[in-house]
Amino acid sequence: MRSEPRPTLDQDSTRLCVAVQHNCHIADARHAGDYTLCVYLLKMREYFRWERGYAYEARLPQEEIGQWLREREALWERLESDDFQPLRVDDVDHDPFDAEAINRRLAPRGYVYSAGYGANGKPHFFLGRLESREEVDNHRILVSADECARDLAAPPAMSLGNTIFVRRESLRRYIWEKVQEWRWHEQPNAMARALSHYPFERDLALALEQMTEHEMQAVLFHEKGEVYAERELGPRWKAMLAQLSQTRAELMMRAVRDHLADSISTLPELIRLKDEASLHFYMANLSALRKSIYPSFGVAYEEWRGTGRLAPLLRLVQKARGHWSSLARQMLELDASDDGPRRLECMVEAAAL
Repeated sequence: MRSEPRPTLDQDSTRLCVAVQHNCHIADARHAGDYTLCVYLLKMREYFRWERGYAYEARLPQEEIGQWLREREALWERLESDDFQPLRVDDVDHDPFDAEAINRRLAPRGYVYSAGYGANGKPHFFLGRLESREEVDNHRILVSADECARDLAAPPAMSLGNTIFVRRESLRRYIWEKVQEWRWHEQPNAMARALSHYPFERDLALALEQMTEHEMQAVLFHEKGEVYAERELGPRWKAMLAQLSQTRAELMMRAVRDHLADSISTLPELIRLKDEASLHFYMANLSALRKSIYPSFGVAYEEWRGTGRLAPLLRLVQKARGHWSSLARQMLELDASDDGPRRLECMVEAAAL
């Protein structure tokens, strides 16, 4: 009933995996409450599935999940105020956020580690088997396969400086969660169109593998856009995000940066490739906030669906590149203190494209 193979670890790597997972538990203890109840329960089910090694199509034992959930929440309560512990590699202790130094030591062993911050200032950590490493356009791209340590959120990819981490297992699980969500109602929407490109009705495992492999490309396009956007916005952007942590203004800043990154890389590349499956999946996964500040994209998407012509969508994306860049620069001029957050929200709402 295993859904994914687990890395075969030597004694030192096993200790490292335990230490990374401990830090993941601390991060989850502090931020698991960020989710709505429905999202939290879905993520916990899938976290249980990953941790216990159940296959995607396996029926999960409810009593076992309930006991696991109580034990996990009790663990989080004990760890919530703890500090993150250093990670020992080759008899050297490292700050858990010093991913670059840790990866220099792990690369010869065939492992990859990542540490960073996501929405609401939530730390993310993972340790997994290094599947591939390459240098493309001044980017270092590290792709991980199966993971031995991860937190509740497990984002499929993230960028740190010029290094892009792509997590194949987490992307597959992210897609699986989206499939589950869609199956609750099975509406004829963008998600249905994306899934129709794969044999989900005939062979779940094959469909997940094919979709994961295909969407790896789109994930990489987005992360490249993030790298370029980060260079353009500079260090003040990160400082403002930290100041505005756990506010609606922070979410708006992230939405604007995501739109900028996608207008730089993701959407131009998907349109160039005429990648219908990924364009549908992209539309299906736009958050309500991102849709609300970019309503013209939904209009252009529906026009493409109706006519089959991508040129109007490309023209919009080219226009959006300058729009989101200009808006981001205006946002950087705001003071994040006092009434700054509300002014930032009003600025973004007024600049909806």
